[in-house]
Amino acid sequence: MTVRSMTGFARVRKPISEGEVTLSVKSVNHRGLDMHFHMPPELDAIEGDLRSLLKQSIARGHLQIHVSFTRGAEAGAAPVNRPLLEAYIRAFQEAAHQYGIDGSPDLNAALRMPGMFAAMQEQEMDEGVANTILEAARQAAAELNATREREGAVTACEIRERSAAILSLVERMKQIRAGAVPAFQTRLREKLADLLRGTALEPQRLAQEAAILAERSDISEEVVRLATHAAQVDQMLSAGGELGKRLDFLLQEMNREANTILSKTGGLGDLGLTITELALAAKAEIDKIREQSLNLE
Repeated sequence: MTVRSMTGFARVRKPISEGEVTLSVKSVNHRGLDMHFHMPPELDAIEGDLRSLLKQSIARGHLQIHVSFTRGAEAGAAPVNRPLLEAYIRAFQEAAHQYGIDGSPDLNAALRMPGMFAAMQEQEMDEGVANTILEAARQAAAELNATREREGAVTACEIRERSAAILSLVERMKQIRAGAVPAFQTRLREKLADLLRGTALEPQRLAQEAAILAERSDISEEVVRLATHAAQVDQMLSAGGELGKRLDFLLQEMNREANTILSKTGGLGDLGLTITELALAAKAEIDKIREQSLNLE
């Protein structure tokens, strides 16, 4: 399965003998699947079918679905609501007479009044029209996903580059860590020499103290796990599908490993400062991946 973003747009128009159906879908980021429908009351009966259809191909995103059905003249357009029109004209004339205003009623404005064609909205939805709307929704969902897949491919490429950068940083940490124990021994020797003012030190005791200090600050496990997680990012992208939430969890684990590395580098002197810089760079890459992953389905 391919990687999809959660942003996209699609519009489908379908002319039919009864008129024309227009359906558009706009999608933006959301933690789940949130659908909002905007359509005339005469189409309310098919909202449930539309929801079920869209759920089959869209897993996450805030969707704005606009549906309209314009009846053609040959389809038996509903007559004007004459009582409402007459009331509008009568109210206009009375107001003009009462306030001494010259003018004529605006027929275009009157015909745009809500309820002027109320009889049209009361007609039952023809099964053929309903099926056309559902087919338009199916086509719009496919076009929306095509857009989301193109954007998702770009995002996945950027995330892979960030993941590769993290692996490179981890490799440098491994190389620096190899010189950690000698560094501990040197620092410990200098500290003890200063305290004992030149008294001879027992090599075995020095080695034990250095080993304890090294164990407390050893980052080997964290480095291995961080590298493993970074490789998993690429594997998840290759598998595709719904990976937004899974990727977010993995990034939390990666950030935790980087923080632990930062907490263990205090006793390494210049080596520690270098590892700190590398770990901070890794955290920056993790944060950038998280920003990009928020848009993945």
